[in-house]
Amino acid sequence: MNISKQQIIDAHERIKPSIHNTPVLTSKTLNQISGAEIFFKCENVQKIGAFKIRGGMNAVLSLPEEKRKKGIATHSSGNHAQAIAFAAREVRTKAFIVMPDNSPAVKVDAVRAYGAEIFFCEPNQLARESLLQEVVDRTGAEFIHPYNNYAVITGQATCAKELIEEIPYLDFIITPVGGGGLLSGTLLSAHYYSPSTIVYAGEPEGAADALLSIRNNRIEKAPYVKTIADGLLTTLGDKTFSIIKRYVKDILTVSDEEIINAMRLVYERMKLVVEPSGVVPLAALLNHMEIFRGKKVGVIFSGGNVELRKLGEWFA
Repeated sequence: MNISKQQIIDAHERIKPSIHNTPVLTSKTLNQISGAEIFFKCENVQKIGAFKIRGGMNAVLSLPEEKRKKGIATHSSGNHAQAIAFAAREVRTKAFIVMPDNSPAVKVDAVRAYGAEIFFCEPNQLARESLLQEVVDRTGAEFIHPYNNYAVITGQATCAKELIEEIPYLDFIITPVGGGGLLSGTLLSAHYYSPSTIVYAGEPEGAADALLSIRNNRIEKAPYVKTIADGLLTTLGDKTFSIIKRYVKDILTVSDEEIINAMRLVYERMKLVVEPSGVVPLAALLNHMEIFRGKKVGVIFSGGNVELRKLGEWFA
């Protein structure tokens, strides 16, 4: 393993001035529906509206000042883009962000508001990576990968660390999984801080690459990609995959209909704004209630950056 307990502690101290220790909320209604005692870690009210600020901030602050001087670059559909734009502004350097041209407007607007320079590309991994390389070659900026980066993973681990410190003796934690940064960090924090806690991940059926990868013991791409959970469209990296395959209990897939149903419950019963990617863990819990019934379950709401015009489509 490449990340120690001390490194997670150090990362937490490093980023504390730049993040919120987000609240952990409960809902009697959702407990009654699920038969579980659920504790929601609300990263939807985190700075930039997502957990990604943790990893982005840790990665940027971990760079020597010399490497920050020419700027920071990344590719992202939204939340990591915001994290790097915010972190670059905090350390007074430039941010160069490659974003797919179909990225949610709410996320594009936020990245621009943090002062980043945006470069749009076609919505596929090859287009992202090739344009990013051009930007790095031209600017000399330091590339910080959205998830396949140990400093990023270590920063993301601080989310579950806070949850376990506030609510000890959890039977389960469920996170979403896209590229695997949050899941990897959660697995490491559970391993170090609460070894008896079992970690599951929720993943959309329409982007089920992590499930395929774990089952086939190699990094796989999903056979098709179609989901409203736009933050979970990426494929695992070698660093995240090695941690996930070692520690995750299982990956539970959910349909877009199940994601929308979970969003409706959260909006109506908890009065919280959570994006589709963020409610995937709750959708997974509700779709597999037999696993979690009678147990204490931590659910990480990973983000709250919702494109409001989409609400009419989802809740029609």
